[in-house]
Amino acid sequence: MHTEASQSHASDSVCPDKTSVGWIGAGVMGHSMAKRILDAGYEVHVTSRTPSKCDSLVHAGAHRLEAANDLTNRCDVIFSIVGTPDDVRDIYLSDRGLLANCRPGQIFVDMTTSSPSLAKELAAVALSREAVMLDAPVSGGDIGAQSGALSIMIGGDADAVNSLEPLWKCMGQTIVHQGAAGMGQHTKMVNQTLIASTMIGVCEALLYAERAGLDVESVLQSVSKGAAGSVALSVLAPRILKGDFDPGFFVEHFIKDMGIVLQEATAMNLCLPGIAQARQLYQALAAQGHARLGTQSLIIALAKLNAIDRVGEVQFD
Repeated sequence: MHTEASQSHASDSVCPDKTSVGWIGAGVMGHSMAKRILDAGYEVHVTSRTPSKCDSLVHAGAHRLEAANDLTNRCDVIFSIVGTPDDVRDIYLSDRGLLANCRPGQIFVDMTTSSPSLAKELAAVALSREAVMLDAPVSGGDIGAQSGALSIMIGGDADAVNSLEPLWKCMGQTIVHQGAAGMGQHTKMVNQTLIASTMIGVCEALLYAERAGLDVESVLQSVSKGAAGSVALSVLAPRILKGDFDPGFFVEHFIKDMGIVLQEATAMNLCLPGIAQARQLYQALAAQGHARLGTQSLIIALAKLNAIDRVGEVQFD
């Protein structure tokens, strides 16, 4: 695997015949993303803290490894998408971590939504060991992961980014190199800031429609294609009206992300009251026992706040 590939040779830098891919994390997003790379013909080695989550990938042809650091001996490119910055730090920087056992020329890609400062630290450590570390968080939820339509926001070495073009295209449709290490994570923080306030707006709008006596599904037909349109309105609002609160993205992970936004904002001397309020509302939702539901379940907390027990045909407990 050559990290010095130029833009003109990016498309043939990796291919199924010569590139072995490692994958850490087989959750809601990671499982589908790894499966798309596997389906493209690449040799994929997988590991997860919950081994059973890898079972269907192994059945489809992936190779299971017991520990993340085993990947460094077998793989040219290693991806991770795990839960928290602490998980990322442990995977890469512990004594048995990936960067302590890496080989020159290996490329590591962390797709976890994590801290920009940690991304910079990892890139510096990788460079000191003649490897490359990229930060490449994604947006698009479970549907985007399944269909290969994710938006991938990448920070780090440009040549390495270009060399992985075929792999990016397995997973995403919008693939943008945002700059140096950490800039992918900063871009994801912009994304999460937008989503936070938008989700509040969707839930409040549905509650308004219900209290006003409108047919909520009919209202969505009117507003979803106009200036108010958004992915949250077109994808998540219909899930709410079906009582589908399964996670495309977990509430507890979103709370973590908003905490990173606020931490970075403080470091930049920014006051962001909108996302601060959103995080409080989501913390209330988690306190009500819904941390493992999808972000669209925010309506449960807001409905309780307003003593509304149903929206459309969906009854809240």
